[in-house]
Amino acid sequence: MLTLSNLTVSYDGSRVLRGVNLKVPEKSLICLMGRNGVGKTTTLKSIVGLVKLDTGTVTLGDDNLTGLPPDARARKGIGYVPQGRDIFPHLTVQENLKISVVVHGAKAAEQMDRVLELFPILKEFLQRKGGVLSGGQQQQLAIARALLTNPRVLILDEPTEGIQPNIIDLIGDALMKIKKEGKISILLVEQYLDFCLSIGDFFYIMDRGAVVANGPISDLNNDLVRRHLTV
Repeated sequence: MLTLSNLTVSYDGSRVLRGVNLKVPEKSLICLMGRNGVGKTTTLKSIVGLVKLDTGTVTLGDDNLTGLPPDARARKGIGYVPQGRDIFPHLTVQENLKISVVVHGAKAAEQMDRVLELFPILKEFLQRKGGVLSGGQQQQLAIARALLTNPRVLILDEPTEGIQPNIIDLIGDALMKIKKEGKISILLVEQYLDFCLSIGDFFYIMDRGAVVANGPISDLNNDLVRRHLTV
């Protein structure tokens, strides 16, 4: 479904991505892994249109997204939850969710009950300001808001970062339900190895701006972890 072909990106003359190739098939959850600073977040930003490519193409099904602005990519079916969640802290949970309904109309409105079923804590806190929620609750709100855009591919950057273990489990359960429904594929950048092993179908490992290993999550062995993931 989502295909990255030979992506290269440079910042201030320094090459950050070096020919990245990656595929997110339908009905799958892909884990993009690697140490800090190897190009994972830049890869995600390349998909959503927040950084300019030197070379390469980004396609979603039959749609070539290369060169499209971020809002057009979102309308084509890219949902993105950045690192840091990026919710509106002074708006209530309900208002945060309604922003997607206003922007995306009937399609988003139809999904409201579904996302509240996936993240029931949000239903309890609809009138609370986003800024007073815990980090884990804010992450659930950010994912719910992205789901209201009715994406074909949901992209998450470090969804477990700084979150307590019980909320990590709830987020993992929600992502598994989304995957099993078969309507949305998921690409996540993640450093929590056990989380990837528990929910992922396939992995890609990056180092120095390039993909250095990939395969079924069952092939993520101790040697790969030692060489490319441990600090």
